[in-house]
Amino acid sequence: MHVPPSLLDNIVLLILEDAVTQKLYVGNLPYASTDQDLRELFAPHGTVQSANVVTDRYTGRSRGFGFVEMATPEEAQKAIAALNGSDFQGRNLVVNEARPKEKGRFSR
Repeated sequence: MHVPPSLLDNIVLLILEDAVTQKLYVGNLPYASTDQDLRELFAPHGTVQSANVVTDRYTGRSRGFGFVEMATPEEAQKAIAALNGSDFQGRNLVVNEARPKEKGRFSR
């Protein structure tokens, strides 16, 4: 099967565009915060690809932090500048670039 080069170029561009997202760590969240709260908080600063509050696997309760993925590194930096240290539901947020997940003592 022959695929025209222009189609291949478009496929590669779509893959690269999808890979150029920026994941942010959001700490000191109120325990009542939801994924939707995070999405709405970050939306004025760019396109939010995903937003999730990390919960305890046994209790389902928020662990007080989460992650937001913005569409571009520029939008991520804009969100960090605007939201790091800002008040959200009575707590001062910590917002910075997420670090790669490290293997913990219970990870496989």
